[in-house]
Amino acid sequence: MNACPNFTHLLVLPHLKVHNANAISSPLTHGFPSITAFLGLMWALERKTRAAGLDLEFGAVGVVCHSHQEQTTESGFVKAFRLTRNAVGKDGKTAAIVEEGRIHLDLSLVLAVHAGPWDQDAQRRDLKTIADLLQGMRIAGGTLLPAPQTQTSRHRPWLADLTGNSDDQANAFRKLRARLLPGSALVARDDLIDQRLRVLQAGTPEPTRLDAWLSLCRINWYYDMQAEGGTGAWQNDRTKGSGWVVPIPVGYGALGDLHEAGSVPNARDASTPFRFVESLYSMGEWIGPHRLHSPQDLLWYADSHPDDGLYRCRNDYHTVNTNL
Repeated sequence: MNACPNFTHLLVLPHLKVHNANAISSPLTHGFPSITAFLGLMWALERKTRAAGLDLEFGAVGVVCHSHQEQTTESGFVKAFRLTRNAVGKDGKTAAIVEEGRIHLDLSLVLAVHAGPWDQDAQRRDLKTIADLLQGMRIAGGTLLPAPQTQTSRHRPWLADLTGNSDDQANAFRKLRARLLPGSALVARDDLIDQRLRVLQAGTPEPTRLDAWLSLCRINWYYDMQAEGGTGAWQNDRTKGSGWVVPIPVGYGALGDLHEAGSVPNARDASTPFRFVESLYSMGEWIGPHRLHSPQDLLWYADSHPDDGLYRCRNDYHTVNTNL
């Protein structure tokens, strides 16, 4: 397993207003874009900054959500996505409705940046360049709304310098956490799958990691005969303090061998080797930024092993191996 790349600064892109981002993160999950979308944004932004003459390396990204509004119906127990009908076709006939999940987001992105000597004037110029480049990009398929004309410090990109000693770094990260409040940061909780698997296998050895993941994805109700003074009562496994735990996709697993570039018809990129993949799943948790102890707790980075057919995202909030 790889480790989080080294970095010298944390670049904060605060309170980005994203309209109609993709709410369907995988074939089995919805409610927030996949973390792979934000890693893809980071790499695309790095390519644009290098083309603009900036010598910066982006190694990891953190996501803090301040508010969200999934575009679903509000009435009834079962919700449905609010869908739009496309314009009529060339023949004048009505186009089919394409089902898509959309969500409006107010989020802050934290990019781990490795830079050489970087004086204050160069930082100001580079931050303006990055902000201008970002305005022309999509975020998880959504449109980034223009920043307010009269920007305050709440909306301007800023840097946390982590080039000092350990005390300076800790102080800089404490200030960063405070400025990200109120909000919720997404972190990995792969360890919860192992814990749930041990509980399930205590009664029978048949449950698998998939059973443990599915068990964590739902609220499991059971009737406790000893509750309420022995009269019995319905209980569930989401006890107080268990946290805001959610199922998340964390990358892709190969379904076959790697194909040579250009050998698969209609591939998006004919100059890059092609591989069919499926989503990999794990568990995540939304926590307040004030509960983060280090930048590595927040940051997500790529951990790819092409020989094993694994292309996944890692976060070091809990470093636990998972076979999902």
